[in-house]
Amino acid sequence: MNSDNIMLKIKGLKVSVDDREILTGVNLEVRPGEVHAIMGPNGSGKSTLSAVLAGKENYKVTEGEILYEGEDLLKLSPEERSWAGIFLGFQYPIEIPGVTNVNFIKTAVNEHRKRKGLPELSAAQFLKLMRERMAYVEMDSSFTSRGVNVGFSGGEKKLNEIFHMAMLEPKLAILDETDSGLDVDALRIVAGGINRLKTPQNATIVITHYQRLLDYIVPDYIHVIYKGRIIKSAGRELALEIEEKGYDWLINRQ
Repeated sequence: MNSDNIMLKIKGLKVSVDDREILTGVNLEVRPGEVHAIMGPNGSGKSTLSAVLAGKENYKVTEGEILYEGEDLLKLSPEERSWAGIFLGFQYPIEIPGVTNVNFIKTAVNEHRKRKGLPELSAAQFLKLMRERMAYVEMDSSFTSRGVNVGFSGGEKKLNEIFHMAMLEPKLAILDETDSGLDVDALRIVAGGINRLKTPQNATIVITHYQRLLDYIVPDYIHVIYKGRIIKSAGRELALEIEEKGYDWLINRQ
């Protein structure tokens, strides 16, 4: 890997929740164009890492640093992180009654454009972009007039989230157990949308418990997290070893 041009650098990160240490010293570097998968048993700290990157409350960083494009990420609010190009896909996307999908995403897109010094999209421009990006996830046009995630199935919520990601075009997408609760068809569509959004300029961190997602989204690097730290990093072949042997063979080496 090229040592320059690091988009995200996590160094010696320790994080506590309610005085209990969850992350015990995470180190990770992500460069533009890369896809990183973070795997590990339940309770290993995977979702805590994504929550800290997104700026969620109740997570106390006790040691270490996170640099995003050379800046201290921990000083930025969740909104500022979003404006800076970070997108977090939730394991359980929230419902927003009373706000239609189209109004929600139009407001978000134009706010991001404003922060970049760009003019708002006209109605025609927005509609064209929306139709194009809905096709990425094979989404029916009726979804746009519905409340955000209201009455959506688990699979529909995940599709909607990848649609939002496609509209916002983040530099760094962090997808926390996006495959959770998806059947094979929904998984294929979600993964297809993620793959279509990959460019040499952006990066993706996929957090997953299962190898099956990685049949569709091929990572450049896989990291196994256990007891709050990364215990193994390797190429995509590591996922196949985990599928075959589970995590015990790695954990027992510790």
